[in-house]
Amino acid sequence: MAIATSLTEKTDEQKAITEMVRQFVDNEVLPIAEEHDHEDKFPEHVVEQMKELGLFGVTIPEEFGGMGLDLTTYAMIVEELSRGWISVSGIVNTHFIGSYLLMKFGTDEQKQSFLPRMATGELRAAFSLSEPEVGSDVQGIKSTAKKLDDGYWQLNGQKMWVTNGLMSGVVFVLMKSDPHADPPHKGMTCFITEKEPGVSENTGDFKGLDVPPKIKKMGYKGVESTELIYDGYISSPDRILGGEEHGVGKGFAQMMDALEVGRVNVAARGVGIAQRALELALRYSQERKTFGKPIAQHQAIQFKLADMATKIEAARLLTFKAARMKDAGERSDLEAGMAKLFASETGKEVVEEAFRIHGGYGYSKEYEIERLYRDAPLLLIGEGTSEIQRMVIGKKLLERNKI
Repeated sequence: MAIATSLTEKTDEQKAITEMVRQFVDNEVLPIAEEHDHEDKFPEHVVEQMKELGLFGVTIPEEFGGMGLDLTTYAMIVEELSRGWISVSGIVNTHFIGSYLLMKFGTDEQKQSFLPRMATGELRAAFSLSEPEVGSDVQGIKSTAKKLDDGYWQLNGQKMWVTNGLMSGVVFVLMKSDPHADPPHKGMTCFITEKEPGVSENTGDFKGLDVPPKIKKMGYKGVESTELIYDGYISSPDRILGGEEHGVGKGFAQMMDALEVGRVNVAARGVGIAQRALELALRYSQERKTFGKPIAQHQAIQFKLADMATKIEAARLLTFKAARMKDAGERSDLEAGMAKLFASETGKEVVEEAFRIHGGYGYSKEYEIERLYRDAPLLLIGEGTSEIQRMVIGKKLLERNKI
């Protein structure tokens, strides 16, 4: 594969893929986004097309039926999907985290069992950390995994804010396997829990995993966010991520590693939604007239557009830098935190400025910017709040610059 020589330059392959995704978004996603958002309806037809395009297997190695592409290319794809509708990107993003966990930590058997089906989108993944009383403080989880006399594990607890919680067929879930561990993170294990897609109350082999009705949200509609109730769910030891010998007690570290990659993911979503907001603002400001001329000719509006475009370009550069460092095998925890912080805040700020440019019409559901205005705040919270990112950045800065 050819190597890009600058942070924003794309290889021929990346150009071809992102152009394909952009056309898909323009032709298939944008035309249905408003209707599906209004009805909070899962975009099944779009998901089927995403399967055909191979988007569920972008980063999965070719030996398992995927494209085997790098994180940087994936970030470019996520930006294009999010430009259309972040709910569509969300369906892929949680799936991506699951495949990353398998590729990096899974046993050979686990990879063979799941990755080929995940690459085609036949099997879609979710992952779960949060609980009703636990968000940023992951070490405070209460859900438990208890080893039984027959060697199997029994999972109990309530999980929260699971994207793809209903439609997924496999959930990577963090459980407390040793309640007495000190520090607590050493007593956590990640389990690969299978379930029947679209079923609220699982039976048979998947008994003990129920999905309550989806959570009603301000935005980020279409894709479901749910609770998961584990009530006596039985997991075999070979479904511990990495195997029982190497995986017990390693779940916290595994999930934190995945979240580092996930932060690049969320940063790309921030860039995508901001890019769409800028496009809408540029178009509307040239169509809308006040005082005898398009509002784009007023200096106040031009200043807004200039700041919006500059922030987007800066956010994109931060995102690509973090992705390329990860692809090169370099430490990127600091850079990923910076990218996620800046890009998510940029997404919110640019959308709000576009909303202001639209004036009263921005408040109307007849204009697309209203949907973006409800969607953007999600990025400030998902995969670590802005406050958590600042904590991570500050800590890493001090670690790298000890005196």
